Amino acid sequence: MSNPVLNVQNVNQYYGGSHILRDVSLKATLGKVTVILGRNGVGKTTLLKSLMGLVPIRTGSMELDGKPIHNATPYERARSGIGFVPQGREIFARLTVEENLRMGLAYKTASTPIPPELFDLFPVLKQMLHRRGGDLSGGQQQQLAIARALAAGPKLLILDEPTEGIQPSIIKDIGRVIRMLADRGNMAIVLVEQYYDFARELADDYVVMERGSVLASGLGRDMEVNGVRQMVAI
Repeated sequence: MSNPVLNVQNVNQYYGGSHILRDVSLKATLGKVTVILGRNGVGKTTLLKSLMGLVPIRTGSMELDGKPIHNATPYERARSGIGFVPQGREIFARLTVEENLRMGLAYKTASTPIPPELFDLFPVLKQMLHRRGGDLSGGQQQQLAIARALAAGPKLLILDEPTEGIQPSIIKDIGRVIRMLADRGNMAIVLVEQYYDFARELADDYVVMERGSVLASGLGRDMEVNGVRQMVAI
């Protein structure tokens, strides 16, 4: 087994006096999709925000390619090779599609071109290059958010519920892109997802969270036999 791109060990995180993440450990390796599942409020989004440095952890460690990142700022983590697609997309509604994509290149030189591959992955973005982000449909905005995260060529892509609130045809397109990116073997993907069937289809590895802790983990192909659907059922 190759060394993990992301190695999270015994992470604890608090909001005030509330213990949100409890000794959470997980790994993500090149060429694989690691899916994180769990009911609402179990700490999944907090974990992703901790990975990006948006909220501090109390104890534990996080490594990217063997180098500690748990004390790094969000922009330092982005420069290190982490791309983040937040829940709710958070594109810049008043900026054009092109300007949103260039935000993903913010720490590159001004002359750095938008990678043409992004338009191969999401052709609709090329057609709407000069349209404002706020004028796109929810599914198109999600594609834009993913493309923005991919613009700088991350080695780790983190997605927080990319299927939320978008139409089934776009969900299929996003799933196809995620699988294609993983299969190339030069990127690790961490996916938080509520839609079980979408998660199961993509998962090479899975982690189930409950009350801020890891309840179960294993290989994606074993999710059904291990009863993961029942663990995350509302």
